[in-house]
Amino acid sequence: MSIINYKQDHPEIRDAVRKLCSNFQDSYWRDCDREKRYPTEFVSLLTQQGFLSVLIPKKFGGSGLEISAGAAVLEEIHRAGGNAGACHAQMYTMGTLLRHGLEEQKNKYLPSIAAGKLRLQAFGVTEPNSGTDTLSLSTTAERKGNNFIINGQKIWTSRAEHTDLMLLLARTTPIEKRKKKTDGLSVFLVDIRNTKGSSLTVRPISTMMNHSSTEVFFKDLVVPAENLIGDEGQGFKYILSGMNSERILIAAECIGDAKWFIEKAANYANERVVFGRPIGQNQGVQFPIAGAYAQMRAAEFSLKHAIALFESGSNPGEEANLAKLLCADASCNAAEICLQTFGGYGFAEEYDIERKYREARLYKVAPISTNLILAYLAEHTLKMPRSY
Repeated sequence: MSIINYKQDHPEIRDAVRKLCSNFQDSYWRDCDREKRYPTEFVSLLTQQGFLSVLIPKKFGGSGLEISAGAAVLEEIHRAGGNAGACHAQMYTMGTLLRHGLEEQKNKYLPSIAAGKLRLQAFGVTEPNSGTDTLSLSTTAERKGNNFIINGQKIWTSRAEHTDLMLLLARTTPIEKRKKKTDGLSVFLVDIRNTKGSSLTVRPISTMMNHSSTEVFFKDLVVPAENLIGDEGQGFKYILSGMNSERILIAAECIGDAKWFIEKAANYANERVVFGRPIGQNQGVQFPIAGAYAQMRAAEFSLKHAIALFESGSNPGEEANLAKLLCADASCNAAEICLQTFGGYGFAEEYDIERKYREARLYKVAPISTNLILAYLAEHTLKMPRSY
């Protein structure tokens, strides 16, 4: 398919990522999925070649590029049939450290992250009882001298088993004592390497796709006060400031998935002969595929618009949320059309469609659900009453 190259498209990065991904055939991802295994070899090579540090400033050992470079990396991984869910968090979690961390914190951690000596892959926010109601979370961080003592629980904390550092949101002011609803939460950069099994327990959660999901329990976990990012009690604002970049990067993965499904369906429709003719000659087959392509292109334009605004210095809440919504919808629709095109063969592991189908479906739920995006648009864009 012919895709226009924009200034923000980074064709040289895309070519390099495609070349790297060619070392990891479909069978590799299939085996990882079947065995619920972390793709260590893939993540290690991606790190060694500098793709996970494209957003880290050059003075800390990264490439110092803008978010469009990160989006290009993630899209191409998914378009090649892989899954960047094993490592994408490093791109958007480090943004909190970059924007709100002290120079001492950046100097201490970012060079090691860029060099692949440390992994920042876990983001501890969601809790069993609060869900997406982040302001109601109950994990506490109590100040004692030069340390904070963490107690509580997080859930759906992906990659906690495969990381060295965790970005953690915890309550430093009791709910009843906060002055404003958004006050009282703080962000910490937690080194969990020597805490697992003692003050920190990680329990894997088996899910329908290989996403390394876990629940994490904290019991008197000691975190040095120097690991507090920004001002105490302002953590919710810091987390929100990184949400738009997260939406954009995940939307790019959805576009990569959509392209994979569409290319797969179109190729199969051309090759599969039934009743003496390729099934792609039938409008009942070709029209849904063409429609999925049109939907994907429209979503892609929305994503590129959000990226352009973000890189211009704007904080495009509406556009980032729209991109995430439209790209996830386009991806899931393309997945459905691809599966239908393949028929029974689409359910067989060897074609990888059922694996990618399961992986793509996640993005209508996480990292933010479709309903919450619609609620955001209704309230902030259409000025309707707040629904929650």
